[in-house]
Amino acid sequence: MAHEPRQPNGERWTYEALCLARPEDLEAVMRCGVTPDLARLSGWEFRGFNTPDALALVGLKKFKKGFYRADPSRPHHQGIQGYNVVVVQNRLGEPWIDVEQGGRPKRIGWYEARKVDLASAHNKYPNAILIDYGASDKNLKVDPSRLLRDYLVQVYPDNFDLYLGKAYIPIGPLRLPMAYFVLERHNPSDLGA
Repeated sequence: MAHEPRQPNGERWTYEALCLARPEDLEAVMRCGVTPDLARLSGWEFRGFNTPDALALVGLKKFKKGFYRADPSRPHHQGIQGYNVVVVQNRLGEPWIDVEQGGRPKRIGWYEARKVDLASAHNKYPNAILIDYGASDKNLKVDPSRLLRDYLVQVYPDNFDLYLGKAYIPIGPLRLPMAYFVLERHNPSDLGA
């Protein structure tokens, strides 16, 4: 079993510390994190923070990511479904405030989440779950988010609220890293468990 990830000062990672961490420290956490339990993610929204500063320029620094139980009429699917919520782009320590559209939170970037299949091309982190934006019928065929593949690990086995992810875009056999992101349990999803 991998050792428990620690900050350079020896303390356990917190949400805020991960949001401000160096890429090499985040990569170490990705490597020794544990596989999330899909059932514990389902029914919740998580406040999210993309670590690259450049994403603030395009309004993608803060977001929320929601998970809910997959449609049981799709027997081939062995995971859960999810979405991203657009939020106000304020500072890290300020509240996550949903941007509304038609009186409801604005949801974009739908996906399916499942355990990493070691036999598939998307197996960079065997200890993760795969978030596959190309698998959701809710994204338009021309939506560029369909290219994204995220890997998500639980930072500590005893903390079901703190997660770290890494986004990639596959181009042929290559997997181009895009960003690390941090998630923390925030509120129940109105789409249910």
